[in-house]
Amino acid sequence: MRDVTEGFDASNLESPVRIQLWSGVAALFMMCGSTAMAEDALAPPPPAAPAPVATAPAAKPAAPPPAAVSAAPVAPPAPTPAAPAATAAAPAPLPIPVVPGAIPLPVDAGAAVIPLPKPKKKIVVAPPLETALSDSPTPSLQPETFFLTAKAAERYAAIDAAGGWAQTEGPVRPGAKGDAVMALRQRLAIEGDLDEADAASSAAPRWDATLAAAVKHFQMRMGLRQTGIVAGATLKAINVPATERVKELASSARRLSAFNFGFGDRYVVVNLPSTSVEAVENGKVAHHYVAIVGDVDHPSPEIAAHISVINLNPTWTVPTSIIKKEIIPKMQKDPGYLTRSKIRILDGSGDEVNPASIDWSSQRAVNYTLRQDSGASNSLGQIRIGMPNKLAVYMHDTPGKRLFGADYRFLSHGCVRVAGVYDFASWLLEGTPAPGGVWDKAALLAKVKEGAREDVKLTKAVPVIWVYMTGWANSDGIVNFRNDVYGIDTVGDATASVDAPQPAPVAALPAAPAPPPIGTPGLLGIFGAQPPRAP
Repeated sequence: MRDVTEGFDASNLESPVRIQLWSGVAALFMMCGSTAMAEDALAPPPPAAPAPVATAPAAKPAAPPPAAVSAAPVAPPAPTPAAPAATAAAPAPLPIPVVPGAIPLPVDAGAAVIPLPKPKKKIVVAPPLETALSDSPTPSLQPETFFLTAKAAERYAAIDAAGGWAQTEGPVRPGAKGDAVMALRQRLAIEGDLDEADAASSAAPRWDATLAAAVKHFQMRMGLRQTGIVAGATLKAINVPATERVKELASSARRLSAFNFGFGDRYVVVNLPSTSVEAVENGKVAHHYVAIVGDVDHPSPEIAAHISVINLNPTWTVPTSIIKKEIIPKMQKDPGYLTRSKIRILDGSGDEVNPASIDWSSQRAVNYTLRQDSGASNSLGQIRIGMPNKLAVYMHDTPGKRLFGADYRFLSHGCVRVAGVYDFASWLLEGTPAPGGVWDKAALLAKVKEGAREDVKLTKAVPVIWVYMTGWANSDGIVNFRNDVYGIDTVGDATASVDAPQPAPVAALPAAPAPPPIGTPGLLGIFGAQPPRAP
């Protein structure tokens, strides 16, 4: 606490008076020192206040002196002038008890303030991952996928017509027993994850290893982590109505009917709802890769093409749509954005233009080429996978690799980002000679480290197809489902209209073998598709 005699000179007083003064000050400390300190400790920090006034405020008369002190009373000090309106809300300090014979002392408005502890930084813990990359050797897309998916749509339509399935109350986990376990067994048996005999066995009311395996099989079909626990995303998926599953299968089959894709011995499948890439060789998946695909405002298209070139240390030419919607607004707020991002502005002759010479309040920037230098911070990363097509989409690396670890990976402007892109590129380049032998991961890393851009053309182009399958079936007999993030599953939807979102046009490849013929007339009534085109 600040010295209460600060600013007061007692050397000019006679000795008896000086003694009386210091006796009064001592009494003052004895009577109210502890109380004042307690009040200071408990009081909240005061707001900012003007400089201390010369006299103590006295909105009311001072308290009478204690009986133990015998001296003539002292007249109360004059009231303090009214504070300005801006500081009227500041709380007035408590009056200090006046000791007879003492002189009014100044009040230090900021004294003895005990600062409150700083709040601890809140730590946000990311939720645990619920999705999982498939490890199945069966490709998502095979020559017979259209036919088998259409047949699965018929099967689920029959389940729906029979009443579908009841909602599952959850969570249900190991150790559960009773009606919840019985209901779960019956639910899993309807789709074939559990044998009907196991659903009706004497052990049915109790959780056992057979039920846990059935739950994991269901989770595998949904692209979820195989925890064996019915909760979270698993509980949500198990409660999707049979009607919705019919729509997913039928809509996927209709979209597949538009393709004419040549599979070949080696091909690449990107199933957009699965956010995954499959490198297929001799009918089996050689490698699975996590992917990031277009967001709902910039959906990745369904397309078929050929991968023909690997660009090392690529530059990135900014699309006009991004210049309009993102670059111009950013430059209006932050004129140094392009320079920090290493994006150059080039005119029609290829000469560099100073960003300061462009009027960013207009649309003039779209008349220039904006190109980002190659390097680790380039938006395409260090590898671009070229697949020439009319829609100008491709696959590539990314500097934002942490996003591959998220459950929701619909984040790009339409192109597909690939995790493990060096492994993927080395698989694509098998059979393509390299200066030192083969284009394995080590050779690619060494070439990228040199820093110069290099385009490596594949000796044999690899077919690639991007599909949108929210429901599909294959030769392994498993029916798989994923969420319809783009909202384009409309087959059988009574509310669907011509304005409903549709997938982007499909670029077809020549000389594809036709899928097996449709076996039953009722199939066309489910999803309204026509038989696949002949090659």
